[in-house]
Amino acid sequence: MNALKIELIEKKFLNIKWENETESKIPLKYLRDECPCAGCKGETILLKTYRPPAQQVNTPGRYAINNIETVGDYAVQIRWKDGHNTGIYTWDYLVKLDKGQDQNESQNYEPLI
Repeated sequence: MNALKIELIEKKFLNIKWENETESKIPLKYLRDECPCAGCKGETILLKTYRPPAQQVNTPGRYAINNIETVGDYAVQIRWKDGHNTGIYTWDYLVKLDKGQDQNESQNYEPLI
């Protein structure tokens, strides 16, 4: 499923209109806290695991978006006002975040690292 339109609402939510005419409204705090990049969630390369330190949630601009760019036909890359920009949010991942946000569910990265 591809996104047709992405817009910022009240500087608090990312609203995504999908090609099947549904919409996702994801809080920026949840979106940033679930950033999928290796610096935020960790990674495993050649059997070595990197687990990042706990994130500083009081960084100015942490939950404010500076810019959003599409990545091919499958994702967006968000540049946050605190300078963080390494997370690539695929359409599938954004749908998962939309479904998990009601429980403020953290995405499970343990099987990956």
